[in-house]
Amino acid sequence: MDLEARGEQEAALQWPGWHAPPEKLPAQTPHERLRVHRGFRSRILPDSRDLIVYVPPSYDAEPARSYPVLYLHDGQNLFDPATSYIPGRTWMVREHADAAIAAGEIEPLVIVGIYNTGERRLAEYTHERDWQMGGGEADSYGALLTLELIPWIAEHYRVRTERDQTGLGGSSLGGLVSLYLGLKNSESFGRLAVLSPSVWWNHKSILGVVSETAPLLEHKPRIWLDAGDHEGRMTLRDAELLAYRLRANGWSDEDNLHFERIHGGTHDEASWSTRVRPLLKFLFPHNGL
Repeated sequence: MDLEARGEQEAALQWPGWHAPPEKLPAQTPHERLRVHRGFRSRILPDSRDLIVYVPPSYDAEPARSYPVLYLHDGQNLFDPATSYIPGRTWMVREHADAAIAAGEIEPLVIVGIYNTGERRLAEYTHERDWQMGGGEADSYGALLTLELIPWIAEHYRVRTERDQTGLGGSSLGGLVSLYLGLKNSESFGRLAVLSPSVWWNHKSILGVVSETAPLLEHKPRIWLDAGDHEGRMTLRDAELLAYRLRANGWSDEDNLHFERIHGGTHDEASWSTRVRPLLKFLFPHNGL
């Protein structure tokens, strides 16, 4: 097992409404276009979780406009240096999104960061139970997203709800669960950001999920997939194997798959930050696909 795996080892009811606080709180490191919602509660999973929502520069000035939306896991690591796993180091999602929008590279979009729940992160971000490490609650987490969170965001923010206007993404186990839920809920998610995925989980069973699910999909999601060449030999090899499996099941580099080996890429927020702008350009290009 490589260092990534060791690190991770250590480490339907429609909800009628979430009782949100009436105010939108500032991030701990404030910015006028970051809105924080504390303690999102679910009927499906026990732990509450915070949300942090980025709106694009045009959001308040164009009240009649609605936007594509990207949901990202591990929300505390995306925007706010005060909440990140390594203090001061984030994906800098706001900065990269703002720059890409200003350059006309991408469509303005709303980005929702979903905080993980600490000790139960591994359980919620894995699709099958491993006999040593447990886990296997990704289907319940996916139900939380599709039945509770997405409707709540649509109620409180001007987002588009069509599958091809809705993305899901994350890194490591967050990358794994993004791919799994994107395949299992392809009617909800049309664009996936799969960074440094933990393909190793439960003997690489996600590869079987790809082969079993792909023939059933009416529409294949558009996928950004990457891995760094300094993340461990197995991490890169597994990502290459996943790319091969996706191509064998109908994804195409010319159409709906971008696989990239990140030169010098490491398994941390600083490296994932460098991939934000390119993945946004691939998933949400200006003037659509």
